[in-house]
Amino acid sequence: MGARASLVSLGAGLLFGLGLMLSGMADPAKVLGFLDLAGAWDPSLAFVMAGAIGVGAIAFALARRRGRSFLGLAMQLPAASGITPRLLLGSALFGIGWGMAGFCPGPALVALGMGEGKALGFVLAMLAGMAVFEWLESRRG
Repeated sequence: MGARASLVSLGAGLLFGLGLMLSGMADPAKVLGFLDLAGAWDPSLAFVMAGAIGVGAIAFALARRRGRSFLGLAMQLPAASGITPRLLLGSALFGIGWGMAGFCPGPALVALGMGEGKALGFVLAMLAGMAVFEWLESRRG
């Protein structure tokens, strides 16, 4: 990746992180309030997620029409579209982890950058999970 692409990636990451901070997605208490449907439910993050899905849908529709990114890099879009047992298992594990910690990967990295101590444990567990996945995938061949 060239310097221009790295700078654009850095800017996009900073913009994403700023959005996560402003929306409250990097605050585990706010996220857990959103996930607590049977308790003191806070629906405000539903608007954030709906906005993100809308922006993402437009971006993916534009990306599918292009062979290369705006920076000239190869497009790497997901090829699989079916619902598989692996997808369901991975989704369930992701949801359980999100509900237990109040973090998902992006907000955890933002919270870690903000000095949130709980985020360190989550990020370490996430890295360990990624390593286990890579090890299991390498064994599958």
